[in-house]
Amino acid sequence: MIRNYLPKDVQQLVHWYERYISPISLVAGFLADNYILLRRVDLWRSNALLFFYLAVCACGILLLNALESGKIKSERVRSWAPLIPVVVQFSFGGLFSGYLSLYSRSAGLFRSWVFVVALALLLLGNERFTRLYTRFSFQISLYFTVLFSFFIFFLPVIVHQIGPVIFLVSGCFSLAVIAFLLWLLSLISPQIEEAERAKVAKSVGAIFIIFNALYFLNLIPPLPLSIKEAGVYHAVSRTPDGTYKLTGEAAPWYESLIYDEIFHKQAGENVFVFTAIFAPSGLTTPIIHEWQHYDVASKSWTTEAKVTFSIVGGRDGGYRGYSQKYNVTEGRWRVNVLTQYGTLIGRVGFNVTNTSSTQTYITTEE
Repeated sequence: MIRNYLPKDVQQLVHWYERYISPISLVAGFLADNYILLRRVDLWRSNALLFFYLAVCACGILLLNALESGKIKSERVRSWAPLIPVVVQFSFGGLFSGYLSLYSRSAGLFRSWVFVVALALLLLGNERFTRLYTRFSFQISLYFTVLFSFFIFFLPVIVHQIGPVIFLVSGCFSLAVIAFLLWLLSLISPQIEEAERAKVAKSVGAIFIIFNALYFLNLIPPLPLSIKEAGVYHAVSRTPDGTYKLTGEAAPWYESLIYDEIFHKQAGENVFVFTAIFAPSGLTTPIIHEWQHYDVASKSWTTEAKVTFSIVGGRDGGYRGYSQKYNVTEGRWRVNVLTQYGTLIGRVGFNVTNTSSTQTYITTEE
């Protein structure tokens, strides 16, 4: 009787439980990546996990094509073949889950939402891709996507630099790795590799162009930089022990999620914007606070001031700094937090209203 409830072979096992394993592993993997395993982009544990997923995907692709070409004769190995696409799918899901966790923390979604949404769609779509993992061009295209997404932030962590040159080098590294994988596949399954060569070249070329277009349009979050804390305050001061004291207005936690914070300005008062920006250990780079005021007449944002200061990587809570503006007029304001190359890391938006009444302030420490 018990045998009736057990799968007869691996293929039946996969068929029975695939619909349950995929959604459970999706949720569990995303939670683990977001809160435990991928807490910081520069930790060896985080990069070791992503390296592991990349290696499993590459090995899975090689095994699938070796089986397809008949290079593997062992019946024992072939009996486990139905599990290979599931393992590859799980590894790709782990990569997309990790990337979504890391990229969504880097910068607000004002400019980079396109890339983050694309990662989210790939993560969700991955649960329905199992059959596609047996297709050669799909395997290579998806692998090139995860490679490029990895090198974009891994290379800056290693060389302690960011910028367009590092991004272009990341793309070259990705092309080199995919070329090496294709060379291995040409040895394992030459007929398949030759038949799919033109399709793969077009697909990889298109992905490469899309990544470059997104980057130079500032639509890719500026990993490995990420904003940890940002806000507008009535006063900011640094104590001798290195603690920052932030004095601001009491407001519901959800206010900034719905609309810009209202800043009640007293006569002669300055406005302070504080940010804490995470950078990997060893990376030092300039950061810009770009103060902009909304011109109602022209319906456009006008840059009123730019304040530049350097941040030093390594602090878990981010490098803290602030800028202040004198003679701030009433109306809508925003401070864009930018890299030296103009890439948006985050943004603080607020509405300035002049007042003569006494306000209730709270002071926090950072």
